[in-house]
Amino acid sequence: MLAPEFYPHPVTMPIELMQTHASYVLLTGDFVYKLKKPVNFGFLDYSTVAKRQHFCQEEICLNQRGAKELYLAVLAIAKQGDKYYLGSDGKIVDYAVKMVQFPQQNLLSNMFESGTITTKDVEEMGRVVADFHANAQTSEYISSFGRVEQIRQSIDDNYRQTEKYIDRAQTQLQYIETKAYTDRFLVEHQQLFFERITGRFIRECHGDLHLRNICRWHHQILLFDCIEFNEPFRFVDTMYDVAFAVMDLEARGRKDLANRFLNTYAEQTGDWAGLQVLPMYLSRQAYVRAKVTSFLLDDPSVASEDRSDAAQTAGDYYRQAWEYTRPHQGRIIMLSGLSGSGKSTLGKQIAQSVGGVHLRSDAVRKHLGGIPLLSKGDDSLYTPEMTAKTYQQVLALGAKLAAQGFTVILDAKYDRQSLRAAVVDLAADRGIPVQMIHCTAPADVLRDRLAHRTGDIADATVDLLASQQATWEDFTPAELGYVTSIDTTQDLSMAIDKFIV
Repeated sequence: MLAPEFYPHPVTMPIELMQTHASYVLLTGDFVYKLKKPVNFGFLDYSTVAKRQHFCQEEICLNQRGAKELYLAVLAIAKQGDKYYLGSDGKIVDYAVKMVQFPQQNLLSNMFESGTITTKDVEEMGRVVADFHANAQTSEYISSFGRVEQIRQSIDDNYRQTEKYIDRAQTQLQYIETKAYTDRFLVEHQQLFFERITGRFIRECHGDLHLRNICRWHHQILLFDCIEFNEPFRFVDTMYDVAFAVMDLEARGRKDLANRFLNTYAEQTGDWAGLQVLPMYLSRQAYVRAKVTSFLLDDPSVASEDRSDAAQTAGDYYRQAWEYTRPHQGRIIMLSGLSGSGKSTLGKQIAQSVGGVHLRSDAVRKHLGGIPLLSKGDDSLYTPEMTAKTYQQVLALGAKLAAQGFTVILDAKYDRQSLRAAVVDLAADRGIPVQMIHCTAPADVLRDRLAHRTGDIADATVDLLASQQATWEDFTPAELGYVTSIDTTQDLSMAIDKFIV
């Protein structure tokens, strides 16, 4: 297949061969051909021609969901005499998935390496993944894979399959402590996993959602190469997919981009509660990348130099999986201020700086009201009852996530002493550190920002400013001990460095 005469179409020479632990991928110019290696890893079995044909067909079918434009057909590879052909004339010896070849620089992994990936790209990725999950199938059978015993089996398989790489790519201590963490998490959070099932968050997901399986093609983000070979890896919590992308960006040293993707996804879906299971899945996904990279150490078809690189990469992933298990002190940062005072801009930057969860009351309110984020809410969305419900939900979510070790940024007006006191009292009761930031800006700046606000989920307009100013309740002497005021017309990065530690 490295020879041009093998193909019934022109090719670009030299044909490039890429391989993973389970596949050969040939780039020919206009088309890509992907073959499955005749391997059986237990969780993945391509050991017969019939199985490889089946899983090629599954790959075509399942990837219609996220990258229909790329996947074309399953083609037989036949042999006549001592020659091989694409097609079914002769003895069929294998099968290949035929795909459209897009420029390799359009892979998000390569965009990352070239420095061309942007915050807007990962925000779009967050929205695309949210839509993908919203349309993903679920059923009683699929949901059954969210049971603790089912999750445990998959995770335990990972540990069992990597024992032989202890002292080759990971340390004994890393192995013991990483495994102990997931064992403990699954025992202590059984109710949380039950809630994920009843909330219908166990779906037919992608299963392998890292940057090498995401591309920008024809001005859109496409999710391709999903898991086709193993139901337990595909019938998973939506946070399983999210964790793969977050872990990959963090492994590449860009926690800020990972945070932007995560907060975009959570805001789009309203699934902030799901972040409670994220730490376990982050560790699991890093461990999986370590595992599959470790398999290259035993693959005789991989060059010795590549095996050495694989050992280093696997070691980095094992270390990352272990680091996700380390305990963290959660905290709450409460943003307060009039509409247009820059709370959301500051909140987004704080979240990226500290790896926090940005909880905007505007988004929570619209999810509670059941309306799209960019749709303008009617009067029913802004009744006193709905406002009280919104603040209660923001606080409940913030408390849950802070208890799991997250830094949570509560982004709302918090113009009433009672609303602020509820946060402070709950944090004190649960031993959660709390900090208030009062966002300010000159009145003319507030009016200008609101007058020119576009493409934002907030509905506040200029005509509301006067009533907000009239009803604002000043900070009490007791509150002032928690409060830092920030003029958002100034350099926010300097303010964050000074006040957020």
